[in-house]
Amino acid sequence: MVGGPERWFMGAALGFMIVAAVVLLLATEGVLAPAGRLRLLPEAASRTKPAGALHIDAKHSRHGRERARQRKRTMASRPTGPLPGKLLIADKGNNRLIMVDAQHRIVWQFPRPGDLPAGQDFLIPDDAFLTPGDSTIIATEEDDHVIREIDIRSRRIVWQYGHPGIPGSAPGYLNGPDDAYRLPNGLTTTADIRNCRVLFIGHNGAIVRQYGQVGLCLHDPPRALTAPNGDTPLPDGGMLISEINGSWIDRLDAAGHLVWAFQSPVQYPSDPQLLPNGNVLVCDYSLPGRVVELDRRGSVIASFGAASGPNLLNHPSLAISLPNGLVALNDDWNHRVIIVDMHSQKILWQYGVTGYYGSGPGYLNTPDGIDFLP
Repeated sequence: MVGGPERWFMGAALGFMIVAAVVLLLATEGVLAPAGRLRLLPEAASRTKPAGALHIDAKHSRHGRERARQRKRTMASRPTGPLPGKLLIADKGNNRLIMVDAQHRIVWQFPRPGDLPAGQDFLIPDDAFLTPGDSTIIATEEDDHVIREIDIRSRRIVWQYGHPGIPGSAPGYLNGPDDAYRLPNGLTTTADIRNCRVLFIGHNGAIVRQYGQVGLCLHDPPRALTAPNGDTPLPDGGMLISEINGSWIDRLDAAGHLVWAFQSPVQYPSDPQLLPNGNVLVCDYSLPGRVVELDRRGSVIASFGAASGPNLLNHPSLAISLPNGLVALNDDWNHRVIIVDMHSQKILWQYGVTGYYGSGPGYLNTPDGIDFLP
């Protein structure tokens, strides 16, 4: 062989280099790049990227398309507007609980025909709160003197305390229970208004703990309370209590010791809620009523309510702060639930027709309690 193996090897290497150069040139023009896979950006050189550098076009790749779809689904499902979730409403005058979404649709209701066994009633629920885990609801039927727990999925009453229609103070009895909450430890609390006490009830019906005493209706928390109508649990294990007589709002710690107390500047304090900044949000259950934010000394930081017009509140009983900073409240005797901006003094969302009660879609009858489901 003329030239030997070395000449042949050099010739083959040169030929491979020429072929590689042609392939790279064609790829640069986008000829050989499979559609939707790898391709070279013609403008790469103008961005000082080395000529021929590879770029993954995620928009057109299978993985990129799926990620784009996921982003669209996330954006579509992200809550927007005044109500970033659902509201549970205790529709007292209609003897029902309903859950409504931001589009004013009823997405859950109790009881429906057939939910209650023969001989069982569900009457005048004045407050309802979701339990930890959001699988059940604790509802108080204040004027029927009973607390009931409803399973959301099955729409069945799974627990109760009190004797329907029979007030009392003996074990197993209540007299005007208000604001029942299920605590993370499994106990249920309630403000037993006419018995001047707040109870901690075990699932077996035993009273594990209490603030106040039957027959001792005066302001000396935790030893004595005067007509307590609010018993809001706090993140630190404590409690925020409102006492109707004297317009007191008290904060107790987890051990039941008094942290502070003040007389609120409202006529009838109802269901105080602790805000993240340490202030208190409370309703004045009056006409005209209002919702006020108070500091720990009872000074008014913000207020919503008017003597006339659309902002006139008629016996509002509970206001809660939503994650977006707005305030949702039930305006009981106006038969509506509204979401307001305390700063702009505007109503941004409403369920119910102001001043008119009813049971059809879009109507309420004396709504007396709400809770928020994200």
